[in-house]
Amino acid sequence: MKKRVSILGSTGSIGLQTIDVAKKLDIEIIGIAAYSNAELLKKQIDEINPQIACIMDKEKYNLLKDYSKKTKIVTGIEGLIEVATIEAADIVLNSVVGIIGLVPTIEAIKNKKTIALANKEALVTGGKIINKLIKDFLTNIIPVDSEHSALFQCLVGEDINNVKRLILTASGGPFRGKKNNEIYNSTVDEVLKHPTWSMGKKITVDSATLINKGFEVIEAMWLFEMNINKIDVIVHPQSIIHSMVEFNDNSIKAQLSNPDMRLPIEYALTYPERQKSVIEQLDFAKVSSLTFERPDIETFKLLKLSYQCAEKGEGYPIVLNGANEVAVQQFLEGKIKFGMIADVIESALNDYQGNKIENIEDILIVDNWARRYVIEKLERWF
Repeated sequence: MKKRVSILGSTGSIGLQTIDVAKKLDIEIIGIAAYSNAELLKKQIDEINPQIACIMDKEKYNLLKDYSKKTKIVTGIEGLIEVATIEAADIVLNSVVGIIGLVPTIEAIKNKKTIALANKEALVTGGKIINKLIKDFLTNIIPVDSEHSALFQCLVGEDINNVKRLILTASGGPFRGKKNNEIYNSTVDEVLKHPTWSMGKKITVDSATLINKGFEVIEAMWLFEMNINKIDVIVHPQSIIHSMVEFNDNSIKAQLSNPDMRLPIEYALTYPERQKSVIEQLDFAKVSSLTFERPDIETFKLLKLSYQCAEKGEGYPIVLNGANEVAVQQFLEGKIKFGMIADVIESALNDYQGNKIENIEDILIVDNWARRYVIEKLERWF
């Protein structure tokens, strides 16, 4: 039976690649959702003919609501949830950016959908709640991030109790080897020049600060139910080894491939099967070297702060994420310096008083506090 997928974030980098992979694998795309790119969403509606399409921006919805007679057009968070829970979809691939991806993920789980997850923020902010729901509703999360997909693949057939370490690899971003005084005043253009991956602006900035890797550490903690002290990060500039698992006997399994996000997307959509690859075969003769180094957690302090937030738990990862979302947007709009992203996040974490997190409402309260804190703090700084 043909698999059917809904794609949250269809106009973004991962969404576009998912559409490409789905076509090549003859997977039917049932639903699509975008934030505000109405023109591209129109083209996707014409090309895919999905049952449902969501444009989050309500102003853009007014331009699209009568666009198609075959596709139902919806808007807002309610529309995003409708795409995530549409009955016809077997898999929901969530590649939206930010905490906005949390509620649709939870609702899709409640509807017993398999989740192909590329939205880090869902697990970073709501990992405890999501893990409980996964067990309650007997469904699965298949990670789409290249690092988590690599760990997932290395663990297939293994006893998790035999794992000594999860080792996440990092490219090091555009500022690998530089010190804080060299990068503090970096421009948006400099930050967005990632050496390996072509990604959206927000995640590229996160890669430059290394908070992206910090989020991945927290995500791995929830995905694999692993103690944070058993998760390490190693810088691997070539991005050929996507992550590794070390076992109690000190043997290590690694997943290697050319750096192409279409592979983890394909694996998530076809799991537990493996189909003919949509990416180019890795030619070892052309790989000049594979090198490794420890991350500089003093220069890139957001990685260190991410570990601390994971250890403290409860609301701290939520503050980390919410403060980062606002600070990165302020940077991309040219309102603050690059180095101030880490400074204001650290300030928010220091001033946060702590909350017990029991439900989505608790998460959103802490998230709102972190966002207000950053805006008010930056206003005082200027």
